Amino acid sequence: MNKQGPAVTASREKKKSFGEILVEQNLISETELNQALKTQHRQGGKLGEILVHAGSITADDLARNLSIYLSIPFVDVKRHTVDARALRLIPEEMARNHVLLPLDVVEGTLIVVMSDPQDIRTIKDIEAQCGMRVDVALGISTEIQQAIDINYRSGAEIEKRIGRDDAALGIETRPTVEFIAKTPVAQSLDLVIQQAVRDRASDIHIEPQEKNLRIRYRIDGILHDMYSLPLHIHTELVSRIKILADMDISQQKRPQDGKFAITTGGKEIDIRAATTETAFGERITLRILDKSLSIFSLPQLGLLPDSLTRFQAMLNSPFGIILVGGPTGSGKTTTLYTSINQLDKNERNIMTIEDPIEYRFEKISQSQVNKQAGITFSSGLTAILRQDPDIILVGEIRDKDTANTAVQAAMTGHLVLSTIHANDAISVLLRLRDLGIEPSLISSTLVGTIAQRMVRRVCSGCRTSYRPTVQESAAYEEEINEKPQTLSKGMGCNLCAGTGYRGRTALFEILVMSEEIRKMVLDNASANEIKEKALGENMTTLKRDGMLKVKEGITSVSEVLRNVFSIIY
Repeated sequence: MNKQGPAVTASREKKKSFGEILVEQNLISETELNQALKTQHRQGGKLGEILVHAGSITADDLARNLSIYLSIPFVDVKRHTVDARALRLIPEEMARNHVLLPLDVVEGTLIVVMSDPQDIRTIKDIEAQCGMRVDVALGISTEIQQAIDINYRSGAEIEKRIGRDDAALGIETRPTVEFIAKTPVAQSLDLVIQQAVRDRASDIHIEPQEKNLRIRYRIDGILHDMYSLPLHIHTELVSRIKILADMDISQQKRPQDGKFAITTGGKEIDIRAATTETAFGERITLRILDKSLSIFSLPQLGLLPDSLTRFQAMLNSPFGIILVGGPTGSGKTTTLYTSINQLDKNERNIMTIEDPIEYRFEKISQSQVNKQAGITFSSGLTAILRQDPDIILVGEIRDKDTANTAVQAAMTGHLVLSTIHANDAISVLLRLRDLGIEPSLISSTLVGTIAQRMVRRVCSGCRTSYRPTVQESAAYEEEINEKPQTLSKGMGCNLCAGTGYRGRTALFEILVMSEEIRKMVLDNASANEIKEKALGENMTTLKRDGMLKVKEGITSVSEVLRNVFSIIY
């Protein structure tokens, strides 16, 4: 009987499990592995996903090590360009259902990145679908899903649906409600909205031009051309939106507004619609209100530690006025919503008067301005004062009556939060003076003022370091008092659609009404004098706050200057 040699013995050794290898690599502990195995035995599922969900390992570390374990290449889909030929071979529904993305066609072989490259049945289905050999790579599930959203656009499907529309679209008769609801144009509207939600757009602009219908999305504060559709669908598209938003379908000259709700991707989305007449027909803007994005914490807004401490101290005031200034679209309402949502809603009565109500919150009584019913900010605020409130949010102070009522509310023991159009924190004081509020009342009731702007975030998927230009260095050094060695910028990737930016954060300037500043307001000091005193009390300006975020790699110098260039300190 021959004895087995050491090579044969080694070949029969049990192959280490993937979990054991993760422990050997010190990526997880034995305890974490055992707990994950117990969860897998009890609930089912994949071990890696259980470990990621438990926070034991990052999705990136999991994918890269699984790639080595399976001897399957890992692909960073954020940085990989997708070939349009490959995309056309796999339907969007298949890509979404199986979390996969066709990347390229190389010598008759389709390259596909998958979250589960061991799914042999799906690979066979892909081969049957495209009629060619398939090579698979491993990718991170969440990033593949994001890449699907970016690469599978609605444009082709919209064109196909509109192309199937019949000749009735060219007839100048008013379409019926039943007809409009079932047409390809109505279905195309759904696709336009769904794509906007996927792209994180805040607004959809539907603009009739001389020869076409232009559709743009506002993403991270910047408008992007998305679709150019035939002009003949304009009337039907407008009618469909008016029906959904409960507007008068027969009225085409008078501006109208309304709202409706849709569900897409498992999320409930509120849409606010507004129409206005232009030279080529009615233009419509749709504001997208994603309820899942309405709940933030104050740090998530972009408040740095010192500013956060100042702001929270202001919110702890038992009474007085807190005003947030900035231009339209600077995030003022979001800051107010976040502020009242963190306050005690059980022991205090919180009420609002808004125009319009953008997001609804539990345990907060929200009222809507209704000019036809005689409810303005001023009259609504007066009515709220009869409801025994502790904290009042006023959507905007835009006239003397509202300003006076807010001051009276503050003087009688209420905390009032509101927005106001002003360039910076000091300008809020001047705006109150312009509205006719006496310096003595401003001095005695104002807790503090905030100015803010929105800037785009450098994309985390393609962030890289670079040496700044002379102009960038000068702007940075002016605020931070040191020369930057390197700064961050986005190179452009699939995740950010090549822009180098993804998401936004706010810049804040917070003026706390100290006793010295109250006295200066009472004495009618100039804006420059108040500003000098505030800076002496360590107020962080919008520019400095922006450059501090540049220092942390959050945004870029150009973004800061683009948003605060008109402010002179």
